[in-house]
Amino acid sequence: MGVCSGFAIFILPQPVKDFDAVILFGAMAEMSEEKVDGMKMCCASCGIAEVDAIKLKECTSCDLVRYCSDKCQKNYISQHEEACKKRMAELHDELLFKQPESRHDGDCPICMIPLQLDPKKSTMKGCCSKLICNGCDHANNIREWEERRDPLCPFCRQPVPTEKECNKNRMKRVEANDPVAITNEGFNEYEKGDYIKAVEYFTKAAELGDAAAHYQLSNFYYDGYGVKKDRGKRMHHLEEAAIGGHPIARYNLGIQEWKNGHTERAVKHWIIAASQGDNDSLKYLIDDFKRGFVGKEDLDTALRAHHSAVDAAKSPQREAAEKYY
Repeated sequence: MGVCSGFAIFILPQPVKDFDAVILFGAMAEMSEEKVDGMKMCCASCGIAEVDAIKLKECTSCDLVRYCSDKCQKNYISQHEEACKKRMAELHDELLFKQPESRHDGDCPICMIPLQLDPKKSTMKGCCSKLICNGCDHANNIREWEERRDPLCPFCRQPVPTEKECNKNRMKRVEANDPVAITNEGFNEYEKGDYIKAVEYFTKAAELGDAAAHYQLSNFYYDGYGVKKDRGKRMHHLEEAAIGGHPIARYNLGIQEWKNGHTERAVKHWIIAASQGDNDSLKYLIDDFKRGFVGKEDLDTALRAHHSAVDAAKSPQREAAEKYY
């Protein structure tokens, strides 16, 4: 990625606490949605129903039960713990394996076509910190040359800044809490060899929801750059990046699940990543199909989705830019 080119009231007959946690969870799984909602209208510990004077609050970790007070929640922890952990894992996987609406880098703000996966095929403008596809950038350069115009940013239409102005503009975006600019500053510090400073920028951008920052932090915790190696934190940031639509993070999660012997989970990750245009994930799916780990229907679906994602990122301007560069 160039830095400066030119630049997120049902009352139970008896208190729920009489139920064993495992039996409760199993029973709730078999109940209709209406009955489960009815059970949640009562405190899981004392059984008191929610009325105007009594407001129940959900378990802070799952959506199975509610309580009338902190005391009831504390008294019921031992009975609810197993079901709570199981439900937490289910909720996490529902989020993790949900197909993202779009990739983390989104569309080019000019042509509104999805940016290509290769970071070399887009440029961040030093005047406005916008990531522009090379197709739009090249088309703008050609137009300016043909019309003998002074060079302007194809997005904000400001004159091309000097390197000093570029740095100043970028820091303004950083101070404004622009997550993309903050992540880019993290890259700059990384290139300078200041890994600790890079981690600070990536961490701040990740807190603002930037998937690319989460992905870079996963790499830092894997390699130990600026931080101690930490597998748990690495996996956390990989998952956050994948949820945010980062296909390479998703691909890496598939590799990790495969190494852990979790074939089904690995395949799920690769199907999602392939549908976002990731070639390596598609290759693994094809290999796994040959070995009997992936069904024909799943592979066909992934192939169609991959083809569609790749085609969606094509344009005559981008093809012309590739020939030029």
